[in-house]
Amino acid sequence: MTDLVRAHPRLLRQSIREGRHTGPTAGLSRGWAQANLVVLPRDFLEDFLLYALRNPIPCPVIDVTDPGDPEPRLAAPGADLRRDLGRYNVFRDGQLTEVVDHLDDLWTAEMVGVLLGCSYTFERALADGGIPLRHVETGRVVPMYDTNIATRSAGPFSGPVVVTMRPVPTPLVSRAVQISGRYGMAHGAPIHVGDPAVIGISDLDAPEDGDPPDVREGEVPVFWACGVTSQRALLAARPPLAMTHVPAWMFVTDLLDEDLATGIPLQPVAGGGRGRTRESDG
Repeated sequence: MTDLVRAHPRLLRQSIREGRHTGPTAGLSRGWAQANLVVLPRDFLEDFLLYALRNPIPCPVIDVTDPGDPEPRLAAPGADLRRDLGRYNVFRDGQLTEVVDHLDDLWTAEMVGVLLGCSYTFERALADGGIPLRHVETGRVVPMYDTNIATRSAGPFSGPVVVTMRPVPTPLVSRAVQISGRYGMAHGAPIHVGDPAVIGISDLDAPEDGDPPDVREGEVPVFWACGVTSQRALLAARPPLAMTHVPAWMFVTDLLDEDLATGIPLQPVAGGGRGRTRESDG
């Protein structure tokens, strides 16, 4: 695990593709941006992209593949979205029907992959700023909740905003807001701080996805928009077939975290991240 914390994304994706790493990706390839994945038929793409455009905080678009092509040529040239995430949800007619470890048999010439920003991207900056990341410390999956906040619909796509929650010591909340707010393409600043009931969450110990949180004395719940919002929208749109990552099993891109703060490069660069490297490149 230590090696994967510092590994270049290419090495992490190879480990996932070969079945050597099968777990979540929080805290891995530190310094490199992570992403949500939605795969859907090209006939649904225009409405989905309009949905993302109308809801840029939970659904910031990083890259879109060509129909039938599983390679995200901007975010991670040479990667394969069919194999490089390790665990995928499969939706048929708006129902989650199965979880699979690859999409080789499901990715047809009509399928398009869309990568959306993920809050894991700014977690290195939070940690460097002294913000505790309890789910990383304890090896758990960050909790995710449906809220009473409605997204703006587009065509058949609609649904609630989904949020992640990280407990933050009260004196550090403003710092967490400032740090994460820089990463506009990874959900940016929190959308709510404090009482979960205000956004329709009745029980913090019963998240829709992820693990129950460990909120300690002196900490306040802090909620960020989450790309799993797109999965709720798929339930409403009911495409005949669609696939996504399983929450917390993200796609790790060749873009740097900072690229999602300062703007994604217009052209891919060998080595990723505008040609810059981390100390973890080896």
